[in-house]
Amino acid sequence: MTEIHELSARALAGAIRSGETTPQEVLAHTLERAERLGPGVGAFARLTPDLARRQADDAAARLADGDPAPLLGVPLPIKDLTMVAGVEMTAGSAAMRGFVPEVDDGVVTRLREAGTVMLGKTSTPELGLPPYTEPDIGPPARSPWDPTRSAGGSSGGAAAAVAAGIVPVAHGSDGGGSIRIPAAACGLVGLKPSRGRISTGPYGVDGAALATHGVLTRDVRDTALALDVLAQGWPGDDRVLPPPAAGSFLAAADADVTPLRVGVLTTPIITPDAPVHAEALAAVERAVGLLAAMGHEVTEVPPPFPAEKWLPFLDVWSVMAASAPLPPEVEPLLVPLTRWMRERGRGVAAVTYADAIAAGQRLQREAAQTWAGVDVVLSPTLAQPAPRIGEMRDDDDPEADFWAQCAFTPWTSTWNILGAPAISLPLHHAPAEQGGPVLPWGVMLGARTGREDLLLGLAAALEAAAPWPLVPGSGVS
Repeated sequence: MTEIHELSARALAGAIRSGETTPQEVLAHTLERAERLGPGVGAFARLTPDLARRQADDAAARLADGDPAPLLGVPLPIKDLTMVAGVEMTAGSAAMRGFVPEVDDGVVTRLREAGTVMLGKTSTPELGLPPYTEPDIGPPARSPWDPTRSAGGSSGGAAAAVAAGIVPVAHGSDGGGSIRIPAAACGLVGLKPSRGRISTGPYGVDGAALATHGVLTRDVRDTALALDVLAQGWPGDDRVLPPPAAGSFLAAADADVTPLRVGVLTTPIITPDAPVHAEALAAVERAVGLLAAMGHEVTEVPPPFPAEKWLPFLDVWSVMAASAPLPPEVEPLLVPLTRWMRERGRGVAAVTYADAIAAGQRLQREAAQTWAGVDVVLSPTLAQPAPRIGEMRDDDDPEADFWAQCAFTPWTSTWNILGAPAISLPLHHAPAEQGGPVLPWGVMLGARTGREDLLLGLAAALEAAAPWPLVPGSGVS
């Protein structure tokens, strides 16, 4: 008999709606697993059982009233970089302790409207900066596939919670790969939507417009349904993308995909000399075989631009770190990487920053010309397996830490610069070294801006052709 934690978000919502279970029963089961399993994988910054129980009761009342909300009673935690009214938000930092937002972020409102139950805030590295989640104020987020390794970042706690079978879906955000990196590290589906697809909401601003909200899930259709929930605009939005032709992203995941031109890229973009693990390449080879068998045309493509043209974005990310509204007296509480990035950002001149933003717009056009002959670009998600806890973090040399991050993630940030959608899928599973545990290896598919529907349809077809295990180690030889 299938247990609650084994169900997808869609199946769980269906079981609640049919009366097989109740929001309260689901929450009790989920909280028990969160309290028992969460600390071991560093999933949560804090649990909110009282708030969750009130929301579960509300979901039950809405269900009785015939509310058609698609995720009534489904537990879904929020990343601790995002405001939830009345719940402390520390953003992985001792410098943020005591900050309690008075309002919900727009995506939190949308998820509540959909009926989800927020059982807690998931852990994140300080201010969401690195691709590992090792906050000083909590345990590191660990991959359930190999707890000696990082769950990735910055949505590392979210990925750990989903991969450990605590929740079927978790909120995340992605400014340089922070959904796709932990998805790859933990064997999950992680979609970074197009710039403007998910609104920053009534209290948000776009800034450099590199980051977007999203979710981590165990299957493609849960990701599609969550995108339907989140891709509802707010007054004041200045970027409005057309809806999917299928009517919804969930319908797009179910639609047949006509033959596509798929470009294969295995050369690292931002760090051309970065070594790429053989199993990362094997993951791409497996995807190529599956896509060719489906009738898609597969060909190699070059990087979209020379690596040195990416360098201005170090200025952009540094300014983003420096602009976090922290008073001077808490600066000593920040980790060395954050202090280094903030100090660097304060030294970026206004004209230099403006030039960097303009450079990104030029790169969008250059990439569009370079990849004009393909519909989708396929690459590894990561160049190497997730680092072991403490292996990448370098408090003695934060600049070396930063460049190690770039070598680990040489493809992901390009899609943030381009503003185009990209999805990581766990298509391959193999040890990183002889005799080691089996790990997931993600492949990344990217498309033109606004074409999440195409990515979801293609991803669902790959999932059907080569289903991945939903529990670490299951079904993997």
